[in-house]
Amino acid sequence: MLDQNFNLSCLFCWARIGLFWNIIKIFSMSKNKGLQERTLVLIKPDAIQRGLFGAITSRFEHKGLKLVGVKMIGLDEAILREHYAHIAEKPFFSGVAKFMQSTPVIAMCWEGLDVVSTVRKITGITKAREAESGSIRGDFAMSVSCNVIHASDSIETAEKEVKRFFKEDELFGYDKSEYMHVYGEDERVL
Repeated sequence: MLDQNFNLSCLFCWARIGLFWNIIKIFSMSKNKGLQERTLVLIKPDAIQRGLFGAITSRFEHKGLKLVGVKMIGLDEAILREHYAHIAEKPFFSGVAKFMQSTPVIAMCWEGLDVVSTVRKITGITKAREAESGSIRGDFAMSVSCNVIHASDSIETAEKEVKRFFKEDELFGYDKSEYMHVYGEDERVL
């Protein structure tokens, strides 16, 4: 009788450990820093004028990325000078500023595992006519300046750009139920 009670007690203990481990895995999945990498995407005036917002956004949704912030905004000189600081003193900056102010832009913040590099790959190279077919720029653009989209080029840049365009209360954390169909179990629990 003692052995049977001991075995039942051990079985109960292991079941509790298994349940505890599953709870930790589920919690880790939603709090995973890798899955919370964020990047900024701007839908530029040429894409707005051509009605490409839905086609562009669907590329990221179909990939399984999570949209955590979106808004339409007009860009003023100050934000453009900050955002394009690397070219702000170049002679062509005024043309870039004029173009980026010609209509509002749509700012989006996307989240996911390796999201910065994933979005860059989906976006395609800056010189759109040389961008790979199947990429956003490869399919929808021909120009360097009118290339329909901006995407952060590194994790460090993404962190700065997301803060530049979004207040913390404009970004939404939520569980994305399809993650179990987008990422392998080992990727969800890093």
